[in-house]
Amino acid sequence: MRLELIFPGKTREVYIKKGIDDFSERLSHYVRTDFKIIKDRLVAHDVAQSMMMEGEQLLEHCKKSNYVVALDPAGQQLNSEEFAVMIGKWEGQGRQLVSFIVGGPAGLSAAVLARADLVLSLSRMTFTHEMARLLLLEQLYRAYSIKAGTKYHK
Repeated sequence: MRLELIFPGKTREVYIKKGIDDFSERLSHYVRTDFKIIKDRLVAHDVAQSMMMEGEQLLEHCKKSNYVVALDPAGQQLNSEEFAVMIGKWEGQGRQLVSFIVGGPAGLSAAVLARADLVLSLSRMTFTHEMARLLLLEQLYRAYSIKAGTKYHK
């Protein structure tokens, strides 16, 4: 199985970028992870239009065969062990590619949420979209650590 993380815009905060790089390196010992960064095209005066345009760009990177996980605060909440089990199920089902989509500052469009095979919430709390990227990578690494039985999770 391969993971694909799709984000709008580059990560600007240096400390978050360092964390993303760190967890990407750690995760690479377990699974191939690719990043697709789309151009940030925020139209400040029209948030709805911006979300729609961004959603179209995000979905361009999702083939029909991709299993798509959209991150949204209203999504399903899992603890780390449950997330690890879910990843194991995807592997057992022979999924070739799982695409995780994190939206921009305004969130994800209705079209992205409708396309998603799973809408997942990292927390009921609100995080910046850049912080959500880092938290997603940490949770992916934690899930693979759980599956491998390493000490990281404890």
